[in-house]
Amino acid sequence: MRTAKLVEEVRQRREDSVKMASLTARQGRELQRYTSTGGRLVAGCIPYKFNVNCSSSDLLNSLEVLVISSQKGHGMMFPKGGWESDETIKQAASREALEEAGVQGNVERRLGTWKYRTSLQVVNEGVMFPLNVTDELLQWPEMSVRKRSWVSVGEAMEGCEHQWMREALDRLVRRLSTSIRRRRLKSASSV
Repeated sequence: MRTAKLVEEVRQRREDSVKMASLTARQGRELQRYTSTGGRLVAGCIPYKFNVNCSSSDLLNSLEVLVISSQKGHGMMFPKGGWESDETIKQAASREALEEAGVQGNVERRLGTWKYRTSLQVVNEGVMFPLNVTDELLQWPEMSVRKRSWVSVGEAMEGCEHQWMREALDRLVRRLSTSIRRRRLKSASSV
């Protein structure tokens, strides 16, 4: 049993290093998409998972979201970045999650679109998606400039400095709550 686990860990490390060999964060703005007013079009996601070790019977209390630090190292945020002309918006959100947070998963239905002002007073347009995490890499392109941390919804709401990202998180929580309620009603009615 112990040997099988060790073999699996070695296999996973090899897979991760093969992935890393071909992974580098995109840089530059040659392919960047812009709004009609000159702001950037930005795609982002809220990586999430349910903590299976949580003792709570309330599924939402077991919800964890992955936050990252800014490149300057302060504040919490969700992965986001420029939507480029050679990818769909969902591909951009997925790429940003991989580059900035080292996670992969299923990009789900759009949470919404927000306009936000940058520190340079440019108005960007950000589109956020939920990302149901399936893989968490040990190494990722921006690991040397960003920290990542799984936190509760409450911690993310308190620590995220961007109002538009907190609104996106609130939409995700409401969507998941509705989905959980519907499943429970459906299973109760089929009994």
